[in-house]
Amino acid sequence: MDAVLFDFHGTLAQVEDSVRWVLQAAAACGRVLDRAKATILADRLVTAGRAGGPVPHRVPPQLAEHWADRDLYAHSHRAAYTGLAATVTTDVEGLPDALYDRLLDADGWLPYADTEPTLRTLHDAGIKVGVVSNVGFDIRPHFASWGMEPLVDAWALSYEVGRLKPDPAIFLRACGMLGVDPERTLMVGDTPADAGAVQAGCAALVLPAAEPGRPNGLSASLALAGCQA
Repeated sequence: MDAVLFDFHGTLAQVEDSVRWVLQAAAACGRVLDRAKATILADRLVTAGRAGGPVPHRVPPQLAEHWADRDLYAHSHRAAYTGLAATVTTDVEGLPDALYDRLLDADGWLPYADTEPTLRTLHDAGIKVGVVSNVGFDIRPHFASWGMEPLVDAWALSYEVGRLKPDPAIFLRACGMLGVDPERTLMVGDTPADAGAVQAGCAALVLPAAEPGRPNGLSASLALAGCQA
């Protein structure tokens, strides 16, 4: 392989624990919540729809357009998730925006334990690395905060590219950015959408997402790419 493409959420990093998410967001609003109240509130917010969480069972009609476009436009991404959070009753003023801002902060995410070693091994072996993500905000600052930005050679982010996985176009764009042949490129992700890379001519490795902070099986990509951990 000449290059390895990685999905972001569920592959290289995971969102923080939902209770911590609520506690930290409330603190940013000047409120200190006890853990029991934060736990109840977190459950309701996750059910309503949290970025990085399960897809909500119901999206209010007034949010439907933003929801459909959430990974294509930054303003729709924010509007969709703050709007969903606002459907949950709380006495913490400004909480929906504070919850969303946790998403934009590297502190609101946990890289998997094998993310940095895997990216560094590929980088040191001269194999190009790209990140291909359906996302409505810039994740480069997160990698910069974690000291990993120099290990990534190209970013194909849906809201910048205007294409969503599994559309082959987003994978082809990533290969073009890296100057590599899709047939010599591996895509690593955690959902069937990532396997859409096969339609672009790439090989694909789909891994089940691990718990936050733990190894995520990324070393398998090293073997497939032909380099040693």
